[in-house]
Amino acid sequence: MGEAKVRAENVERLSGDDELGKHASRFVAKVADRTAVVGILGLGYVGLPLALAFFKEGFDVIGFDVDARKIEKLEASKTYIKHIPDERIAEMRDAGKFQATTDFSRLAAVDAIVICVPTPLTVHREPDMSYVVSTAETIAPNLRRGQLVTLESTTYPFTSEDLLRNILEKGSGLKADEDFAIAYSPEREDPANPQFDTQTIPKVVGAGAPQAADMAEALYAAIVGQIVRVKSMRVAEAVKLTENIFRSVNIALVNELKIIFDKMGIDVWEVIDAAATKPFGFMPFYPGPGIGGHCIPIDPFYLTWKAREFGVSTRFIELAGEINSHMPAYAVQRTSDAMNDRLAKALKNSRILIVGLAYKKNVDDMRESPSIHLIERFREKGAFVEYYDPFVPEVPDTRGHEHIAGMKSVAWDRDALKSFDAAIIATDHSDVDYLPLLEELELIVDTRNALKAFHDEFSHKIVKG
Repeated sequence: MGEAKVRAENVERLSGDDELGKHASRFVAKVADRTAVVGILGLGYVGLPLALAFFKEGFDVIGFDVDARKIEKLEASKTYIKHIPDERIAEMRDAGKFQATTDFSRLAAVDAIVICVPTPLTVHREPDMSYVVSTAETIAPNLRRGQLVTLESTTYPFTSEDLLRNILEKGSGLKADEDFAIAYSPEREDPANPQFDTQTIPKVVGAGAPQAADMAEALYAAIVGQIVRVKSMRVAEAVKLTENIFRSVNIALVNELKIIFDKMGIDVWEVIDAAATKPFGFMPFYPGPGIGGHCIPIDPFYLTWKAREFGVSTRFIELAGEINSHMPAYAVQRTSDAMNDRLAKALKNSRILIVGLAYKKNVDDMRESPSIHLIERFREKGAFVEYYDPFVPEVPDTRGHEHIAGMKSVAWDRDALKSFDAAIIATDHSDVDYLPLLEELELIVDTRNALKAFHDEFSHKIVKG
C-alpha cells in the first residue's frame, strides 16, 4: 500500500497542452509525495473508515459533516461507530493530520473531494438524491481548478456525468474534465468484517476523461492494494448496483426456499450447508427476517427506477424485492402461529422480545434493519414489544428511526427475560449468551439459526422462523 499506480515519475504522460492534463500531473505528484489534502464529505460508516485509511497512508484529511454532534465527538477524539475505537480517532487527532468541521468553505483548501453521503429511497421507493444534490450545491461555490471530485454514494447510472457534473459546473463557473475532474468509485464497506476492510477491498474507479481516471486511480491506489479501472462513471455506478442486486436476488431465493421447506418440515439451513459442500456451481446464502443495511434493501430500486426511463421492465429484480420485503410479516406470522400452537396464547396483549436490533451481527448499524419492521408489525398485532441489543443500548433519534427513538435495550438477566411470552432472534450477535433465554422462556423463534447448538436439548422451545 502507499504506492500510487500512476507514479509521479510518469506525470509526463499525463501533461500536455490540455488543462486537465496539467492539473492531473500536479495532482498525481502531490499524491505521490503525500502533500495532497483529502476532503471527505459525510463522516458515517463509509466516510470515517476512509478518513482513517488516508491518514494511515500519510495524508492530511479534513472531514466535513452537517451533523455538529459528530464533529464535536471527533474533535474530542471520540468515536460514534462501535467497531471503530476511540483510540483510532485519537491517533489521527494527536498526529495533527485530521480535522473535522461543519465549515464547507474550507473545501477550497483540499485537493480531493470525496462524497460519502446517504442515498436512501423516498416513501414511493424512488431514489432520494437530496443529499447528493445539497452536497454538490455546497461544493460548487468552493470548487477550484485542479481539484478531483469523486462520488462514492450508491446511485443509478448517469448520476455523476449528468446530475453531479451539471450542479458543479453551474455553481462554480468551471468546466468538468477541463478545470476540475470528476470520478465515481463505489464504496464497498462491510462494517465489522474480520476478513476485509477499506484498504483490502479492491476499489473500482471510473471517470469521463482519461486524465480524471488517472487522478482517481492515483488517489485510491495510495490506500488500496488493487484498483479496478472501468471505462466510465456509468459503468462504475452499475458495478455497485450489480453487486448488491446479486445479493438481493440470492437472498430472496433462499427466503422463498425457507417458506417452502418450512411447510415440508425440512430445515433450510441444513439443506444449504449440505449443498455448500459442492465445490463448484453453488454459493451459500442464508435466509433471515428480512434484509437491512444501506445497500441491499435500496440499491435494486435505484436500477429499476432508472430502467423505466429506458422502457425496460425489471420483473426479476422487483420480485426479489417483494419476497425480501415480505419476510418480516412472515416472521411475525410464524411467531403468532407458534404461540397459538405451543402456548395456547394470542399475539395480542403478549410481551415479545426482539433479540438484535442492528441489521447485521456485531455492528451498531440500524439502517433499514428488519428488526424495525418487526417492531412495527408486532405492535400492529397488539403485542407489547421490547428489544435487546448489546450494540444498540438506545435507539438514536435519526432518519428512519423517529417512531422508535428513545427505546432502550432491556437488561439481559433472568428476571427481565422471564417477563416475556416469547422472543424472536432477528440478529445473531456473536457474544450473546442464549442459555438464559432458553431456560426462562417457553418459545424462541430463531430466524438466524443462532440456536443450532442448543436444538437437541431445547427443540421443544425453538421454532425456526
